[in-house]
Amino acid sequence: MQKQQIKTSGFTLAKGKTLKGDDYFDVKVIGNLTIGIVCDGVGSAEEGAEAARRVVTHLMSNFKNRPVTWSMEKSIKTFVQSINAILYEESMVNYERPELVTTLAIVIIEGNRLYGANVGDSRIYMQRNGVLSQLSHDHLMEEEGYVGVLTQAIGIDRDVSLYYFENIVTKDDKLLLCSDGLYTIMEDEELSTLLPNGAHHLVRKASKDREDNLPDDTTAVVINILGIDQVSQLKEQKLIIPEKLEEGMVIDGYRLEKSLIQNNRTWLCSNRGKEYVLKFAPIEAIDDPTTLDAYVKEAWNSKRLKAGFFPKAVIPKNRTHRYYVMQVVNGVDLKTHLSKRNLSVDDTINLAKMLLKMSQFLLKFDLVHGDIKPENIMISERDGKHIFKVIDFGSITELYSLNSTAGTPSYLAPERFTGASINETSEIFSIGVTLYEALTQKFPYGEIEPFQQPTFKTAPSIMKLNKNVPEWLNSVIFRSIEADNQKRYKNYSEMLFELSNPNKVKPYFDATKPLIERNPELFYKIGFIIEFIIILAILPMIG
Repeated sequence: MQKQQIKTSGFTLAKGKTLKGDDYFDVKVIGNLTIGIVCDGVGSAEEGAEAARRVVTHLMSNFKNRPVTWSMEKSIKTFVQSINAILYEESMVNYERPELVTTLAIVIIEGNRLYGANVGDSRIYMQRNGVLSQLSHDHLMEEEGYVGVLTQAIGIDRDVSLYYFENIVTKDDKLLLCSDGLYTIMEDEELSTLLPNGAHHLVRKASKDREDNLPDDTTAVVINILGIDQVSQLKEQKLIIPEKLEEGMVIDGYRLEKSLIQNNRTWLCSNRGKEYVLKFAPIEAIDDPTTLDAYVKEAWNSKRLKAGFFPKAVIPKNRTHRYYVMQVVNGVDLKTHLSKRNLSVDDTINLAKMLLKMSQFLLKFDLVHGDIKPENIMISERDGKHIFKVIDFGSITELYSLNSTAGTPSYLAPERFTGASINETSEIFSIGVTLYEALTQKFPYGEIEPFQQPTFKTAPSIMKLNKNVPEWLNSVIFRSIEADNQKRYKNYSEMLFELSNPNKVKPYFDATKPLIERNPELFYKIGFIIEFIIILAILPMIG
């Protein structure tokens, strides 16, 4: 679940007047997981507090590096069994009896799925529509004379038997994890009433009820579900990923007419006399969760990024297969257009403004396109004018992402080859290379092959390759493709301003070139001054 869709709180107080108790908790967002853990170190054990701390730390650390192929149930059970064995063996070596002993309550939220487990008597509650329900199971004896004695705890035996459960979370659900120090003081009705106020309020109220002299360490973690992660919901839909697609097949009323890409996963289709484009999930997504994640994110972006820069796209509600639908954009991609002729200066300026405005739009979502190039730009005509649209939702990624695989080598900024993040200035470089190619049909730094470590030498002047290009536009593009990102435009708005105000564009000079090439006027002016000084110096000698 995304961080902005939840609210978490946690608080603990030690019993009586002690400064530090045996409870330990943590609540974190790790990737798309929200994890809450409460451990209550068994007070009768010498190392209960240490056991609680180590269990929480161990589980959080392991979930950061969880194998993607493991189910959540396998992950929880494996990690819990692992730390249980570690603590038990260590107790046997150091004490010859269990001393590193603690209870455990853990919940993990992924999308709209809740996974939970407990060992001992630390509890997990869910409040939905004002009703509080206990989801965990107390591992306690009920026999007379032994009531309240733990039957299970972490570190008490070589093997541990945890209580595991799964459920669905919905908007406005609230989860409470707590040690027995809280629920032995408060009845369920009071817990339910105070839960919306958060963990701090719950524990403070329990302490106040006991005149700030708690009989036991008291801990609470509260997780408030503000909304459900749409990407995770889409991923969990039970949909068919077809291994083979053929012309004439009909899927949910769409007839496959023509494959548009060599991998046969993007098709021109017809439905009730209208044409559409269907993009299916890759075959690899059947077995590879990472590929499925990437495709689902692409489909979600195609649906939510509604702007004239992109083709319209929808995800049908009643689909049986994993695909999304896009409008057909008539025309050709810019790369095909450039194989026959350059783009005009006016069209290039319009293209530049569109790409920058598109990038500013994505910035509102903390996104970047990630693969701006002529192949991903469609060019068509409307009322005698060229219209541009950006395609390929699959490359769109988070701003400042360190995903070095995003993008195409010939359009990547130099710093991207050394692991730098994707940001505004690196996207500006890709835009600049695209504009350079649009005007010249050439790459400024030559074509770069995958896995090549390129060198970025001086790029040929656009004005030498295309005499129609004005000097101000040459300067704008060269400033956008500067190999040194400190000399490049920092923001889309900066480059857009200069494109819209040619008279305010400062001439671009490449410091690596001789002065006569950078600024012939200044070169000859300096030469004239030097020559004049020499003449003045030798005149007395002549006289």
